[in-house]
Amino acid sequence: QVQLVESGGGLVQTGGSLRLSCAASGFSNYHMGWFRRAPGKEREFVAAISWTDGTTFYADSVKGRFTISRDNARNTVYLQINSLKPEDTAVYYCAARTGLYFSRTMSYDYWGQGTQVTVSS
Repeated sequence: QVQLVESGGGLVQTGGSLRLSCAASGFSNYHMGWFRRAPGKEREFVAAISWTDGTTFYADSVKGRFTISRDNARNTVYLQINSLKPEDTAVYYCAARTGLYFSRTMSYDYWGQGTQVTVSS
């Protein structure tokens, strides 16, 4: 059974940090991405990482503050979020894509349920 489970969200003050985790099960050799949906807004791309060589992509709005990484032995991908801002408040979703094709705009095959990140000002 394919499953993605996010964790690590919570309430944090402006300037704080969080590390989100996404545990994958039921499949292997997949690219991973993080997305977020803020209240009243469309879902947006945040970051992605390749399973083949660790290549990463980031949205311009998070470059320098967010870091995506993965531990293939644990089938887990992480999103380190630093210098949080109120506009980072959103539900964060991880997603997976199988196969070799990897790009910033690639579609994804599987999605997690999301974890809430709330940044207080």
